Amino acid sequence: MLQRQRYLELLSREYDNRYAVYTKLINLNAVLSMPKGTEHFISDIHGEYEAFKHILNNASGVIKEKVRLVFTDYSKEQIDELCTLIYYPNECLLNKEKDGSTDLNSFYTKTILDLIALSNYLSSKYSRSKVRKAIDGDFSYIIDELMHAKSDDQNSRMAYHRSILEAIIKTGSAKYFILELCKLIKRLAVDRLHVLGDIFDRGPHPDKCMDLLMKYHDLDLQWGNHDVLWIGACCGSALCAVNVLCNNIRYKNFKMLENGYGISLRKLAMFANSTYKNEKDFPASHKAVAVLAVKLIGQLVKRHPEYELDDRLVLDGLDLEKGTVTLTDGKSYKLKTTDLPTVDKADPYALTTAEKEVVDDLVASFTGSVRLNNHVKFLYSKGTMYQCFNGNLLYHGCIPLDEDGSFKKIKCDGNELSGRDYLDFCQKKIREAYTLRDQDHLDFLWYMWTGPLSPLSGRRMKLFERLFVLDESTWHEPRNPYYTYYYEEKTCNQILREFSLDPNNGHIINGHTPIMAKDGETPVRAGGKLLVIDGGFCKAYQAKTGIAGYTLIYSSHYLHLKAHTPFTTIKDAIANNSDIADLQVIAVEDFKQRKMVIDTDLGQGIKELISDLEDLLEMYKKGLLRERLTDEKGNPFI
Repeated sequence: MLQRQRYLELLSREYDNRYAVYTKLINLNAVLSMPKGTEHFISDIHGEYEAFKHILNNASGVIKEKVRLVFTDYSKEQIDELCTLIYYPNECLLNKEKDGSTDLNSFYTKTILDLIALSNYLSSKYSRSKVRKAIDGDFSYIIDELMHAKSDDQNSRMAYHRSILEAIIKTGSAKYFILELCKLIKRLAVDRLHVLGDIFDRGPHPDKCMDLLMKYHDLDLQWGNHDVLWIGACCGSALCAVNVLCNNIRYKNFKMLENGYGISLRKLAMFANSTYKNEKDFPASHKAVAVLAVKLIGQLVKRHPEYELDDRLVLDGLDLEKGTVTLTDGKSYKLKTTDLPTVDKADPYALTTAEKEVVDDLVASFTGSVRLNNHVKFLYSKGTMYQCFNGNLLYHGCIPLDEDGSFKKIKCDGNELSGRDYLDFCQKKIREAYTLRDQDHLDFLWYMWTGPLSPLSGRRMKLFERLFVLDESTWHEPRNPYYTYYYEEKTCNQILREFSLDPNNGHIINGHTPIMAKDGETPVRAGGKLLVIDGGFCKAYQAKTGIAGYTLIYSSHYLHLKAHTPFTTIKDAIANNSDIADLQVIAVEDFKQRKMVIDTDLGQGIKELISDLEDLLEMYKKGLLRERLTDEKGNPFI
């Protein structure tokens, strides 16, 4: 009772009299009756900046859908042209200025009217207060005026708004006004963005992807295994740093490392060229990094027997004279190269003095990168292991299961944990790693990248075999039983209940796994209980999948998966009004009744606040709390 009293006293500081409470209660009850905002789900961006930027710009087709609804008499060409302008206003306006055949004033006038009409339509699901907050920049007052233009009996308001439009053209500010309107439309099209991990690796510009995300108005992140690998490198893990290099050397992203993050590769290049041979399919630099990774993995395995990764002690079975390696299956396999001069048979996992110098230099580069540190801080501030949002469960990889489909019990610092408790433990360790940066926590970050019981991965990676062994049968990476059981409704219901969600209404939204659409695979699992939305941004996978991946839209009307064609370039999109066409829209659920704010987590929070404010109001009415009233000028009495 005393705690409740104290809480209401604190609440009274914000709502200091009954009239403030009346106003807030009226506002909150009205907000509950509005449609829920549109949620946009994206996963596995993998550094493909241009495709990612385009998906953000077009909101996976939401903007084009709204343009079609507003401008029903427009041709396909007109719709495509208007959408391209909204996606890339700077570039499109510059092209119009260069085009001598265009009457710019007429174009500006029509475009502004179209954008105002679209803004009005998109703003209809938000309160006027929220829309005003969304209007950013110096034109906020003018945009607000035009969006709420109404005619009256004498048409004086209409004349007023026509004068505003004419003044925009006359002052030469039309271009800048259009830029702000396009920004507003993209802001109103999506209320919240969910990113289900793997922003980094493979593609050329994860750095630019991170910059875009840091400017986004409202988002949450679920870490992916590639993201945690970069977090580990930034926090000082030599093994994570070397694995980052392995990935980026494989995909030839040297420029991004050096220009984007200031990661110096000079010492590595000098060491590699003076130590290893440049072979046709195995350059010296790649070889040097690969050997470093295998050695450092071996050291970690010996530090952590609880990880049960003894099969990664592969250098024990190395026979360079025969050019073979004996793996844990007892069989010998031919190596791709025997040019491994730094591997000491007596102590194969020890680094040479030169190797240690290279590793120390790399760690200093990663930990000292100002831009990378800013990006990692953002990953920590916005990121989680999983997210429960509006009845859905979001995570990147898996919930580790046992062979019988039950939650796998895993030893964690002396305790056996499973399901949600295990993910909470992993999240705690990842967060502690940023502050502590001791060997144990840095090793744990690497395990989250590649460990067979990592919720971010769930497969036993075979780095050595893929890099050094010719026989591709050894490359197979066993996956956790989760990836078999997640096709079953029973398993998905079990997982939803574990996270206190309603299996009858909730869905699991999962990233991490590319969908082989060309082989008939579907992203819908367990009768719609689980949806896999690997974005398919990675160009290296598109030939295998036959598609550019899936994104998900959860609006007030529906829950739809969008399949996309591969993106070419931003230049092509602007020149030809081309888009990432919707190959297929999978209607997971179309709602018979429109989803409103009252049906969401936000609505639940509002209802709780309403209850608190009603109690506060009662306290004021009974005189149990002092009201701070104002005089006739609105000034509070002191």
